[in-house]
Amino acid sequence: MTTPDFSDPENLTARERQALECLIKRLADDEFVLAERYTEWQVRAPTLESDLALANNAQDELGHARLWYDVLGDHGYTERELVYERDPAEFRHSTIVELPFEEGDWADAVLRSYLCDVAEELRLEALEASSSPKIANRVAKIQQEESYHREHAQNWLERLAEGEEGHERLQAALDRLFPHALTIFEPCAPPHGENANKTNETSDDEPRATGSDVEADIVDFGLRTATLEELGEEWLAIVVPYLESLDLDVPESGQTGDGEFEFEVTQEMLPDERGRDGIHTDAWVDLYDDFTHTYRELGRSEPTKIMETPE
Repeated sequence: MTTPDFSDPENLTARERQALECLIKRLADDEFVLAERYTEWQVRAPTLESDLALANNAQDELGHARLWYDVLGDHGYTERELVYERDPAEFRHSTIVELPFEEGDWADAVLRSYLCDVAEELRLEALEASSSPKIANRVAKIQQEESYHREHAQNWLERLAEGEEGHERLQAALDRLFPHALTIFEPCAPPHGENANKTNETSDDEPRATGSDVEADIVDFGLRTATLEELGEEWLAIVVPYLESLDLDVPESGQTGDGEFEFEVTQEMLPDERGRDGIHTDAWVDLYDDFTHTYRELGRSEPTKIMETPE
């Protein structure tokens, strides 16, 4: 297969454009929604240092989301359409980033950060050689900031795991969050709303692509160099042994007789709402209403910007 020229948006086929849009939306939506959740911890973290650290993380994630959304500017999208005016059912983030934090539970915040940051590190590595120049050019900047996020989360995990109460809170958070973390690696179904494939919609005669079809195209077109299955397996090989080293029980984990790591993800382990297919938890509608409230109430036509459009 000839690799499409993603530096020339005007000449992409509908299928190529759809693969690019789905990839970018899953990346950007994850970052944007997680940042919105992080802001709920402002002045509530256990120390001033951790408060500032999570505030920095939220700012970084919002910046990363904007870098990814900007890639779609060449395809006729504006920031307001992608964030403030998009139907909530058209967002493609994993459900782990939309879940509300358990009230006052710092273990939830740091464990969620760790699970997402390891996944983000692996996804970015698979984008370093992307066939889209705009995607590849953004990776290095994002990687620099994400490495700090993971270090901060791990330091807190190890600190909490040392105490009996902290360990119990971590185990409860892991039981609650782990199934939703698995949805990070679920296929991303194409949107079906009015903004789907905005710049070049498929014809009525053409069968609509499934999430698996689009994810296969993402790899076949060179947009990402690893499949979701490969990324998920690598993620499990990192997070499961690490969490078990903290004496935490990860569901359904185990070792083979020769010491080789093994972990099987079954459909029963996944939640009903997975996000990637547009099916979200009830908490997402409330969060969406919260962050779009001011925009709607003030009748804005453009989101407020505090920095120039990224190069």
